[in-house]
Amino acid sequence: MTSELLECVEIDPGKKPTASIIWLHGLGADGHDFEPIVPELGIPESLPVRYVFPHAPMRPVTLNGGMVMRAWFDILEAGFPRRVDMQGFLESVGHLDRLIAEEHERGVPHERIVLAGFSQGGSIALHTGLRYGKPLAGILALSTYLPTLDSLAEGRCQANADIPIMMAHGFMDPMVPLETAQEARDELVRLGYRVEWSQYPMGHTVCPDEIDSIRSWLVRLLGPPG
Repeated sequence: MTSELLECVEIDPGKKPTASIIWLHGLGADGHDFEPIVPELGIPESLPVRYVFPHAPMRPVTLNGGMVMRAWFDILEAGFPRRVDMQGFLESVGHLDRLIAEEHERGVPHERIVLAGFSQGGSIALHTGLRYGKPLAGILALSTYLPTLDSLAEGRCQANADIPIMMAHGFMDPMVPLETAQEARDELVRLGYRVEWSQYPMGHTVCPDEIDSIRSWLVRLLGPPG
């Protein structure tokens, strides 16, 4: 695992944050991709949140003809179950571990740190949060799947056995089939996790109704400070 700290886009509240959300983008995007969602979420000022949007490393992506782009891991072939480069996957898990540690060092308790991600970023957020050794606030997994689902029962950490999870997906998603996300959801529920599930008439994207649901979930999750 790496201890390197990735470059990030940060949005700080006007006062000391009482919580942090580390939000990972999807394949080929960067940390600016979800930056516009912050004002759309409209989290109350009484709940000061720091948003951290890291840039994934640049790497060739086999599925895209070896084109170099920002990616959390290489995708080796199309179709599902999807073959991915596990070395790159675990390197990105290490990057997220380091970002969590950084937020804690900056004064945010682990139990006030939310991991969020879209598509590839959601895969890393899910894997990391379920295996993290200290209790975290929650996991937001959007339009995603879990490549390491088969090893979850053995690899998960008891510290986050009760972690709240919100999953959302488009039932017209051409990139990550709805059934693949539902498979991850069903296994999480079978293992006893609290999963809040929503699906929307959209493709591989985010829609206004989904943003409303995310806002409601985050406010309930983080609650009034103090």
